[in-house]
Amino acid sequence: MPETTKNPIWFGRFGKVDVLLLATAIFWGGSYLAAKDLTEHASVNSILAFRFTAAAVIMTLIVLARGNKFSRADWQLGALYGVAVGTIMQIETNGIKLTSATNAGLIISLTIIFTPILESLWSRSWLPRKFFIAAVGAIVGVALLVSGNGFKEPNLGDALMLGAAILRAITTTAQGKLAEGRKVSSFNVTVVQLSVCGLSYLALDFGGTVKLVNEFETQQWLNMAFLVLLCTVFGFVALQYGILRTSPSRASLLLSTEPIWAVLTATVFGGEQLFFVGFIGAALIIGCSYWGLGIENRHRLALDRNRQP
Repeated sequence: MPETTKNPIWFGRFGKVDVLLLATAIFWGGSYLAAKDLTEHASVNSILAFRFTAAAVIMTLIVLARGNKFSRADWQLGALYGVAVGTIMQIETNGIKLTSATNAGLIISLTIIFTPILESLWSRSWLPRKFFIAAVGAIVGVALLVSGNGFKEPNLGDALMLGAAILRAITTTAQGKLAEGRKVSSFNVTVVQLSVCGLSYLALDFGGTVKLVNEFETQQWLNMAFLVLLCTVFGFVALQYGILRTSPSRASLLLSTEPIWAVLTATVFGGEQLFFVGFIGAALIIGCSYWGLGIENRHRLALDRNRQP
């Protein structure tokens, strides 16, 4: 059977797919603190090269042990997603360098607005108006969460973050829609995707990657292990698995909680402070995301019932 079923196993109103996507958001939120330490000891491209190459090697070993067979769709979609993800991460990294963290966090969160719009255009079935109200509420929450240092004038970095948000929405939507009706293995697609990313970054900074291996100490290797195993291997498999089993809009809303976990990780482990406005923002993101999930789920179930003969 193709891995494109849209019927997750539900635990009450919150399903297995939702748990996996939420866990991905938590790990990705924690990745900022780990990456912050690594960028002080190596170049961005060398860090990304080792992270994605190591993850690809681990995934390949698992594939060989399982004896997975790759379909043409696995190769095609994996390569396409690999180019897309590699491009997005490059744009995001350079955008963050040129703009404030406040602007970057707010602009990239626009993905949760762009995704349902693109999905609706693709499927020609608009989500209810309340969904967009929930999405806007989540964006307001992100604005409150990350605006402690105030806004700066828009610059090239802001434009890059806007481009990254649009590309994220396109990729999230495409991953679900392009796989419909095709025999696709989320695991195989992720192996190809990570391999394309790793090889691309290695080509950009092979020397820096070799230097990284020779100079990293215990703390840096622990941070790299977290990025490779939980943020990349688990995160990308869970994301691809989830997108094939739920809607892009639902996945986008769950992943929109990432800023909350980023702030909590920085506060608990990095010694950063979260003020009253930030707590309000976190509550808005959680509340509006859960509200939007309920709206989207009821809308999707209603559409499924109407399609039944």
